[in-house]
Amino acid sequence: MLLRCLRWIRKDSSRRVLASGPIPKHVAFVMNGNRRYAPMHQQAIHEGHSEGFVALRRMLEACLRLDIRCVSAYAFAMDNFRRSPEEVDHLMSLAHEKLKEMSRHGQILEQYGVRLNVLGKTSLLPEYVQEAIRHVESFVCTAILNICMSYSSQDEMTTAVESAVQNSLENSDPDICDITEHDISAQLMTAGSPPLDILVRTSGVKRLSDFLLWQCSEDTQIHFSKAYWPEFGLLDFVPILLDYQRKIWRQRSPV
Repeated sequence: MLLRCLRWIRKDSSRRVLASGPIPKHVAFVMNGNRRYAPMHQQAIHEGHSEGFVALRRMLEACLRLDIRCVSAYAFAMDNFRRSPEEVDHLMSLAHEKLKEMSRHGQILEQYGVRLNVLGKTSLLPEYVQEAIRHVESFVCTAILNICMSYSSQDEMTTAVESAVQNSLENSDPDICDITEHDISAQLMTAGSPPLDILVRTSGVKRLSDFLLWQCSEDTQIHFSKAYWPEFGLLDFVPILLDYQRKIWRQRSPV
């Protein structure tokens, strides 16, 4: 069934059907459920994480084909450093491998002209992962992939406020209270990304887990999917997109 759906969306005529409605500019995923998915499929935990990266690539390509130009993915929370050293080491090795893989010549980033941003307190990551981040190639940018690693929304907001205050002081502004929402937004790690239209969390857990809290506005549509992230696909995503279109059309309709 999933293969049929993939073939369906790859057809130009089918994409045009979806494109007849409003398309979100920015979609974010809380990629939850890798660890619970693994034992259900007789896999080790690290295999579940590997399947999660496969799902990320799959959904990134689906979004790009639908002309969604910005995707943000919660790959590793700052709190995840509390997990066992073995699991953290594997996740870091996996991140290193996949960052290098995606940025190779002819791979998805170059193919679609995607700029890869790694958002978070990257100084906490191992040096070899930081090195991979520094060497991610920059391609002609028509789309953005934000991978959030060693990330905390509270930390992001705190840092943004500190930067906004510092900028105000450096500009000799006598009244720090003049700092606006725009000033803080301009200092966020996502400052170069469009406003967040849709946030999806998988695995059925209904919480945001300290992810893009500032970016979630009144206009952001939040969806909780029961599917574990490795099994999340177009059959789960297309209804979310159609629901987004329906709500946008309703907002545009005259009262």
